[in-house]
Amino acid sequence: MRFMRFGPSILFLRTPHSEAVSEDITKIFGAKPIPTDRAIKESSEFETLLFVTFEWQKETIPPELGFLIRDSARSVLAAIINNGLPIEKVHVESTIIFLRVPEKVEEALKFLSEELNGEVMSLRDALDEGEARDTVIAVTRKRLSCPLGPEEVEGAVLVREHFLKVYRRLSIEAPMLLLKLMPEWNEITIKIYDTEKRYEENIARLMMVLEDLDLGFVVGEGWDWDYPRPFMRVPVYKLKLLTWEDPVKVKFFLKGLEYRDYKRFCDIDVFVEGKKIDWIKLGKFDSKFELAKAAREELEKHLSEDVKKRLHEIEEKLLKEAENEKG
Repeated sequence: MRFMRFGPSILFLRTPHSEAVSEDITKIFGAKPIPTDRAIKESSEFETLLFVTFEWQKETIPPELGFLIRDSARSVLAAIINNGLPIEKVHVESTIIFLRVPEKVEEALKFLSEELNGEVMSLRDALDEGEARDTVIAVTRKRLSCPLGPEEVEGAVLVREHFLKVYRRLSIEAPMLLLKLMPEWNEITIKIYDTEKRYEENIARLMMVLEDLDLGFVVGEGWDWDYPRPFMRVPVYKLKLLTWEDPVKVKFFLKGLEYRDYKRFCDIDVFVEGKKIDWIKLGKFDSKFELAKAAREELEKHLSEDVKKRLHEIEEKLLKEAENEKG
C-alpha cells in the first residue's frame, strides 16, 4: 500500500515569443497543449508540466493550458537549453507530495500543519502562494496508483521547507498519522491453493492486484499446509495483509482472480481472526461462477490499464498451457 508519492514537477517558461516556444515544445517533445486540470490529473510521479507565459509575469499561477511531458524536469530543461529555445527565465513551482489518508481528512491536515509548521489551504492556493523551495502536501482519500486531479485533493498544507527535509519527516511520521487516524486496522490472512501447482503465476497475479488497488501492507508471506479434509494435507501459499479496507471487500476482489470465463486458475481463501470468509457473505449469487463473474467485472473496473494488460498476459499463458496439457 502506498500512502505517499510525489506529484509532477511544474515549470514556468517566461518568454516574449510564447507562440514560437509552444510550437517548438510540440516539435521537441511531441506534446500538445491541454487544459491545466487535465494535465495535472493525467500526470504521474516525477513527470513534468510546462507552462509558457510572457516574460514580465512573476506569479506562478498556471494558465488555462499547459504541456504534459512524460519525462523528468532535468531532462526537459536539458532539451530546452540544448535546442536554444528563446527563454528569458524559468520559474519552478513548489514540490508536490500526495498523501493518502483513509478518513478524517480535516484531522490529518491539522496534524500536518502543526507538525511541519505549515498552513492549511486549497491545492490551488498552495500552488499560487508557494515558491520553488517550498513543499505542498496534497491530501486525498484516493489510491495513489490512479490518476489524481485537483478535484481528488481534499486539502493541502503549504510548508516553507525544502521537499527533501519534508519528505524525510513524512517518511517517519506519516505511518504514525495513519495509526492515529485509524487505530483499528484489519489483519487478514490470504491463502492460495492451485491443484496444478502454478503458484509463481498466481502469486504474481495476487500481488499485482494488491499493489494496484492499494489494498494493504503485506507484512508476512510464505508456504504453509492446509487440511481441506481429515488426513488430507495440501500445500498453500499464505500472506498476511494489514489493511484499512473491509475484509469482505478484499475477498470480493480476490474472488475475481479465481476464475475467468468459467476457467479456474486457483482457490483464494481469506481469513479474519482464523475464520474463513464464506463466499455466500459476498452477496446474493446463485453460484460461485456467477459470483466470480461479477467479481471479475468489478475488479477490472478498478485496475489500471497497465496492470490489467499484464494480468491478461499471464492468464493467457496459463490457459494456453492448460489446453496443451489436455491435448
